Amino acid sequence: MDFVSNWILTAIIFMPVLGAVYVWFGSGNRLPQIRSAAMIGSMLTLLLVVWAASLHSQGQGQTVDGYGLYHSSNWIADGDSRIDVNYTVGIDGVSKWLLVLTAFLSPLAIWASFSSITNRAKEYYCLLLLLESGMLGVFCALDLLLFYVFFEFTLIPLFFLIGTWGGQERARAATKFFLFTVAGSVLTFAGVLYLAYHQYQYGGSGVFSLNIPTLVHHGQSGLIPAGVQWWIFLGLVAGFAVKVPLFPLHTWLPLAHTEAPTAGSVLLAGVLLKLGTYGFVRLALPILPAGAEAFAHFMSVMAIAGIIYGALAAWAQEDVKKLVAYSSVSHMGFCVLGMFSLKMAGVTGSVMYMLNHGLSTAALFLVVGMIYERYHTRDMNKIGGLARQMPVMAVFLIIFTLSSIGLPGLNGFIGEMLVLIGTASSGETHDGLIAGPLGMAYAVPAATGIVLGAIYMLWMCRRVLFGPVNEPPGTPDTSAGLPPDLNGREIGILAPIAVLCLVIGVWPKPMIESMQPAIEEHILASRVVDGDMDVAQKNADAVEQETGIAFMISKDADSKPIDFDHAGESKEVTEESGVRNGS
Repeated sequence: MDFVSNWILTAIIFMPVLGAVYVWFGSGNRLPQIRSAAMIGSMLTLLLVVWAASLHSQGQGQTVDGYGLYHSSNWIADGDSRIDVNYTVGIDGVSKWLLVLTAFLSPLAIWASFSSITNRAKEYYCLLLLLESGMLGVFCALDLLLFYVFFEFTLIPLFFLIGTWGGQERARAATKFFLFTVAGSVLTFAGVLYLAYHQYQYGGSGVFSLNIPTLVHHGQSGLIPAGVQWWIFLGLVAGFAVKVPLFPLHTWLPLAHTEAPTAGSVLLAGVLLKLGTYGFVRLALPILPAGAEAFAHFMSVMAIAGIIYGALAAWAQEDVKKLVAYSSVSHMGFCVLGMFSLKMAGVTGSVMYMLNHGLSTAALFLVVGMIYERYHTRDMNKIGGLARQMPVMAVFLIIFTLSSIGLPGLNGFIGEMLVLIGTASSGETHDGLIAGPLGMAYAVPAATGIVLGAIYMLWMCRRVLFGPVNEPPGTPDTSAGLPPDLNGREIGILAPIAVLCLVIGVWPKPMIESMQPAIEEHILASRVVDGDMDVAQKNADAVEQETGIAFMISKDADSKPIDFDHAGESKEVTEESGVRNGS
């Protein structure tokens, strides 16, 4: 069992690669064999991920610094070198669920391609499997260079998927996607290198380390000055904000979604956007606590701008797929807002929102793709009243729409609620964390995005599903063997997602309980009032030195921060305000 626990994450990462090799060399040239080989490779990966999640939940395998199923092997240098760059993998309660999401959506994306991809199918399915491998690697990596390699590798398969099997503007969409993400990633890599250099110079070990737990300990020890944290934080933001994407760096996303094949849109919305938010919670927030604190207001304002702008832009669309694409800009703003509340409720809500958005929005893209295969248009002026023609499709579209707008009882509600609670109560200390930077002034405008989301999504459903029947001439197209309504394969694709949306909405407790210890230990450890007082106070002092915002860390729940003005007169800060700027 120790052998399995040590190597199961490696098997998960490279199983899709083996599947791609088999698709290319062993499946022949017949389309059914190619499809089956790709599906088997992805399903085996899913089984391994379920097994790994079970082992992690049972505490099996080696655990180091709170990361389970831990494994580390020499990669670039030997064990006596001054360079600590290893092949290191492990998961915690946050990355485990993102790993499950990736492995769950990938075979569904492959299955959804069976009726639409007939040209160069071998290359197509190989690229999908390679993309899955890269995404899984990001969530398993505990070495920063390994993380970066997988993070950047995902660009290559998606670039070719969009550029080869996309719509009429596929070349423009693929190029814009690639340029945006590479430009941001160059700055991120510069931040990564300087972070490792700083740890080498001032960490006391004399080792140039890219081990993520080591860098987290270095950042939370107070050894990185706040001014240095600012610059490194900006470098990390450059790459992660583009990937999210955070307003105003979002302009590549609607075009990429609209032009990508259905499977590309599913994995882009379901998983790839989460690489950016995962980068924030895995690296930026825990390693650079003073930087995160200092830029929390700016990041939150940009997140709220994206929430409102994305919702209004979605409302203005006539193309259903572009409407769903702009909705992702709005939804991902909630993820960013929650994490920069720097509170347990907000960060938990952010992670839940990542998972729930991955399910509901991926499902919406699947439904849109199924409609397009029959009507060859996504223009809402050309289709309407489809509930009469496709009643089964209409049921699924309504379910996923209600999930997307956060109807209580479905999965979208819990994430939105926790994000808003965390944002509104950010300045409080009742959760055992020092006061955060946000408050009700941020929660109220963000909540308007929920209202706008309900408006544009229900407006879309009304136009597509209800009213008089409106179909382009000669449709629905059944020449490819598709019936007018969904067939068994398509129902099999959508039904598991619908079930998960309901189960998570009704019973989110197991997921929340499994991720919160990891959030406290790996993301918010420096903000725990009754934890490591030295770490919390050093970070608070760093923020005070650079910003003039004063905190007093105390185990006494009744004690209040004291802010001293320049004349030396003390002023008590109330619990409601949390912090005050020096005058």
